[in-house]
Amino acid sequence: MLRRAQAGDEAAFGVIMRTHYEQIFRLVYSIVRHEHDARDVTQEVWLKVWKQLAGFRGDAKLTTWLHPIAVRQAVDHLRKRRRWYDRFLPFTITDASVEAGPEPTTTIDARQDAEQSEQRAQMRQAIDALPPKLRAVLAMREVQGLSYEEIARATGIPAGTVMSRLYHARRQLAQKLKDPP
Repeated sequence: MLRRAQAGDEAAFGVIMRTHYEQIFRLVYSIVRHEHDARDVTQEVWLKVWKQLAGFRGDAKLTTWLHPIAVRQAVDHLRKRRRWYDRFLPFTITDASVEAGPEPTTTIDARQDAEQSEQRAQMRQAIDALPPKLRAVLAMREVQGLSYEEIARATGIPAGTVMSRLYHARRQLAQKLKDPP
């Protein structure tokens, strides 16, 4: 299937894309943290993959080749978005969205639901506050379940740097969760 896609077979590429789409979307979303942006970035990833597929040598698994493309696209998107916000929106935008859930049946359920909702919001806010490079490595390790070596190959950085970034990401995350704003 891969060889046919490399030869320009769009149907074969479609099969490959459908097979790996959700995994790449989850990786991008874990970095970008916004569903619509993540869908846009994921589409950009697949366009880039289509253009570069002929250059894939097959020395590693396809997913190992796809991950760095997805990470770079997601981080580039964040950089562009940050520049846009810094230029056009000098004030902070707060997310006023509220997650709606099923109505609780008891007071204990309501309290537990409220606590869990608050914990999820704090976790999301803490993850969003991480620098993109730390967030990317954390997402590949914790969301995708990749090994240090796989992350190193996917990002093009040494395994020691992967471990360092994971340490700093986890430390910053723990600090932010310990001292909420």
